[in-house]
Amino acid sequence: MDLGFIPDEKSGTSVSNTLEYAYDDWCIAQLAKKLDRQEIYEEFIKRSSNWKNNFNPTTGFMQPKLANGTFKSNFDAMTTHGQGFIEGNSWNYSFFVPHNPTELIAKMGGKSAFSDRLDTLFSMHLPDSFFAETEDITREGIIGGYVHGNEPAHHVAYFYNWTNEPWKTQYQVRKIMKMQYKPTPDGLGGNDDCGQMSAWYIFSSLGFYPVAPGSTEYAIGSPLVNNAVLTLENGKMFIIEVLNQKDKNVYVQKIVLNGKPLPTLFINHNDITAGGKLTFYMGSKPKK
Repeated sequence: MDLGFIPDEKSGTSVSNTLEYAYDDWCIAQLAKKLDRQEIYEEFIKRSSNWKNNFNPTTGFMQPKLANGTFKSNFDAMTTHGQGFIEGNSWNYSFFVPHNPTELIAKMGGKSAFSDRLDTLFSMHLPDSFFAETEDITREGIIGGYVHGNEPAHHVAYFYNWTNEPWKTQYQVRKIMKMQYKPTPDGLGGNDDCGQMSAWYIFSSLGFYPVAPGSTEYAIGSPLVNNAVLTLENGKMFIIEVLNQKDKNVYVQKIVLNGKPLPTLFINHNDITAGGKLTFYMGSKPKK
């Protein structure tokens, strides 16, 4: 079991490793379940909860632990050095539980407190000292304290869908698309590792995103396209239609899937592969 220990109080990347391995283990569990390998499923679904070992309920952040099981002293959620993370800080990495947002929300104080915490991430003002010690990040490349160029945070804007304020996902997703992507040589807000920056944009432009790849669920956002047609490998087509699409109309008023209102802010992979039509009705004010 990875407890997120670090070798000393000066350096280490074990927290980010623990968080990412927990998600990887969850993905392995999904494969085992599909293959009806219950013993393997039980082993890895248990390991997928290892992120809890690094959550400090006192601070509400993911933090590194020392070999004696105590949390590292002199913790700073803002800094990217010596805190047990790599290429990110605890403010961004503390949200890296894409496979179990419901339990993460509960640990962070419930839906209202969690939504407020997301608000703080997207609106905080960072001091100049933050940029002085942070490699390859400028004020133009972030929104508040949210670093879109660092892929482990790509799901965070969609987490409002698990709170009572899902329209904030729609607002933030559209804002990210407008601010972090441009048709210029420096048009990406970060390194396009394995195409992830581009993949985020394509999915988000269509109006939905796989918060936890390995799940069959996609979270609804705010589509940027007027319409799109996905030609699937099984020969079927999935059509996306966006009505009343304008720059100011970032909020989803209604969603219709194959002629029936979509009752949630999620669609299933089978909804897409079966072919059909997803229609978004957009407006300038949140649908609360």
